[in-house]
Amino acid sequence: MDLPVPFEIGALVVLVLVLVADLLIIVKRPHIPSPKESSLWVLFYVGLALAFAGVLWIVADVEHAGQFVAGWLTEYSLSIDNLFVFVLIMSQFSVPRRYQQKVLMVGIIIALVLRGLFILAGAAIIEQFSWVFYIFGAFLIYTAWKQAFPGGDHDDDVKRESFIVRVVRRTVDISEDYDGAKVRTVVNGKRMFTPMIIVFVAIGMTDLLFALDSIPAIFGITQDPFLVFTANLFALMGLRQLYFLLGDLLDRLKYLHYGIAFILAFIGVKLILHAMHENELPFINGGEHIEWAPDISTFVSLAVILASMTVATIASVIAARREPAKPDPDAAATAVAAEKGTPPTVDQPSTDERP
Repeated sequence: MDLPVPFEIGALVVLVLVLVADLLIIVKRPHIPSPKESSLWVLFYVGLALAFAGVLWIVADVEHAGQFVAGWLTEYSLSIDNLFVFVLIMSQFSVPRRYQQKVLMVGIIIALVLRGLFILAGAAIIEQFSWVFYIFGAFLIYTAWKQAFPGGDHDDDVKRESFIVRVVRRTVDISEDYDGAKVRTVVNGKRMFTPMIIVFVAIGMTDLLFALDSIPAIFGITQDPFLVFTANLFALMGLRQLYFLLGDLLDRLKYLHYGIAFILAFIGVKLILHAMHENELPFINGGEHIEWAPDISTFVSLAVILASMTVATIASVIAARREPAKPDPDAAATAVAAEKGTPPTVDQPSTDERP
């Protein structure tokens, strides 16, 4: 059954307002959230997502609720992978921790806009060309391979910098130091950008790359644009709090990328099987549907996603306990900044000065 249009419109309005209210907190009260504050926000958004799934069950049926939960978990796991890169970008450009919330806010807004556009484009393409699932499936399997066997690490990718970031460096005047969370400042009477503009561009390019991965993945769970968008919206909610909650623990989740790779590979195979089941390409099986190709159910997908993330997380925790303690992350960030010649980290305000 289709979801009632008034429900879809009302739900989107409420959810967007919740996200906007969360982001406005950063503007009104920039600060470093405590672990307790971050934990409460993350639990609130997880609870909100589960409550929304319950509403979908009541308004529609268990299939819609299951598709949303599976899609949300897939996007949430990919969003956690985003955080690895965000941490490295913050370290590379020595973003003062007090102002990292603003960077994350901009990153979330960019991600939401890009994913919204990609969802609309993807839904239109799927509506007209069912064979696109072959392409989506192959792309996800390739992405899974790159995720599991990157031939390097995220740190190397960030250090190389994108072409767009290098162009910005060459074409605009950028000050040596940050001026709070400002993007523009005045140095010796001259208006110029602060290094924050480079950070925003780097975050934006990262969001674009992750959107290219995540949208085909969730279309392997559901083709309903409303469920696709709301799953992405909930995955972005609480992302900044999760960043501060996990913090330095992110690098201890050493097997998380294997769990994500398995999920992407599974969804890629599922998409190809779905394309075979609905096949209309004349050079495959004479243009006829391939009846033996199974359609994997939503709840099988949900079980695989949960099992993959659980195993990857438990394995990472066990491995982290067996490893010796790592050096101070602030020292590591300083070393990266010195190597890249980026502006130094601004001294943090004293406890009395913090809001």
